[in-house]
Amino acid sequence: MEAAAAVAALLLLLALSAALVSRRRSGSHRLPPSPMALPLIGHLHLIRPPPHRAFDRILARYGPLVYLRLGPSTHCVVAGTADAARDLLKFEASIPERPLTVVTRHLAYDDAGFAFAPYGQHWRFMKRLCMSELLGPRTVEQLRPVREAELAAVLRAARDAAARGEAVDVSRHLISMSNNAIMRMVASALPGHMTEAARDCAKHVAEVVGAFNLEDYVGICRGWDLQGLTRRTREVRDKFDALMEIMITAKEEARRSPAAAGQQKAATKDLLDILMDAAEDQNAEVKLTRENIKAFILDIFTAGSDTTATSVEWMLSHLINHPACLDRLRAEVDDVVGGARLVGEHDVARLPYLQAVFKETLRLQPPAVFAQRETIEPVHVRGYTIPPKTSVFFNIFSIGRDPGSWEEPLQFRPERFMPGGAGAGVDPKGQHMQLIPFGSGRRACPGMGLAMVSVPAFLAALVQCFDWAVPIPQGHSKAPPLDMEEAEGLVAARKQPLVLIPTPRFDPLPGV
Repeated sequence: MEAAAAVAALLLLLALSAALVSRRRSGSHRLPPSPMALPLIGHLHLIRPPPHRAFDRILARYGPLVYLRLGPSTHCVVAGTADAARDLLKFEASIPERPLTVVTRHLAYDDAGFAFAPYGQHWRFMKRLCMSELLGPRTVEQLRPVREAELAAVLRAARDAAARGEAVDVSRHLISMSNNAIMRMVASALPGHMTEAARDCAKHVAEVVGAFNLEDYVGICRGWDLQGLTRRTREVRDKFDALMEIMITAKEEARRSPAAAGQQKAATKDLLDILMDAAEDQNAEVKLTRENIKAFILDIFTAGSDTTATSVEWMLSHLINHPACLDRLRAEVDDVVGGARLVGEHDVARLPYLQAVFKETLRLQPPAVFAQRETIEPVHVRGYTIPPKTSVFFNIFSIGRDPGSWEEPLQFRPERFMPGGAGAGVDPKGQHMQLIPFGSGRRACPGMGLAMVSVPAFLAALVQCFDWAVPIPQGHSKAPPLDMEEAEGLVAARKQPLVLIPTPRFDPLPGV
């Protein structure tokens, strides 16, 4: 009895402390609307996975801007419409940071990378390097053959499956393609077994980053690793670190060789070459360290691999469930490109319906379902005051499905982005708040230029080269519509693998 009374007293004390902290933070200022919170846990009981769906339910009930307390003292604001996001981004100078979680701190070598680096000189230097060199138009074009080679491997796998009369796991092949393409863009001479190791690391990174970690929200749990996430994070970080050491060491040895150095000057540089050039530049305003290079490579690999595969498989899934849209897209590709050659990235600008399909898929299934920032000072918006050290979530999933911005928002209608459609003038590069799959403002994804040409081109090739059919389950007379349920995790991929029966449209396939 005494133990039970002591526990009850402790819980009451913690609840009162949390209430006092919340009251001190809010002061006399109004916070946005909020559901009823529970002692200690706040609103954690409402955040059932996947979190973007939980946010969407709360926003639908309480309005476009809501306040949540996750645990005793973790304060959040969630924006769920284009107008609310636009109003918040007027104060971008006050919300420039991305909060570091326990997991991301380990993965990002504290803040040595780019994605979670504090807004300052190092971050601005890396952003310029990204836009001008690493992910700039010249580098993207120079590394196009790498992406074309990986796409050809997917087309060959589908062709071989068709010859055997078998279905093909499109999801698995797309993930392999995107991971291999990213790794070979990072380090062009990477051996095959190391590519497999890197792909395995990326899978585990996505799992630990996307997992709910009690340590981030309940201070008393910090350091205890009750869920084992810190241990798993260290394991995957150590594996990736060992992989990066092999890559960097091999590159350093090659760069020291006079013959290899001469060949390198004439050859296309990969992303690791560009980073190492920047690290050796004595006149650079920021001196990149070995950890900076490792952290940035981890950033780009985890951000650019599964997201590419996810976008392509969602596009193809929607098209299969909407045959008229698939027929229209195939007719456009046949008319513009024909069958004598494989559709490529340089064709995307001449394929407006392909671009419309891409935009509509990004609206309904953005790979990054929310963007997160953190306030560094009070933000006064819409009559509310958001205190410092508050996490700000832009729920991109909700924004893309907001009925205030989109007619029939849950329907797949690429035509809305065609000339004469309501979204004809909307692009996804961050200037139009109703469609921000790559984020917006200073922290927008620097790889959006690459994604805007490579991802539609991958889909166009699948549509050009094959007819795709859903396998008919045993005991059924016809195939059911594809299940469009999402999986949990950092990237909102399909819950069920996309398994389809391919039928080649050409013999031989163009470009394969």
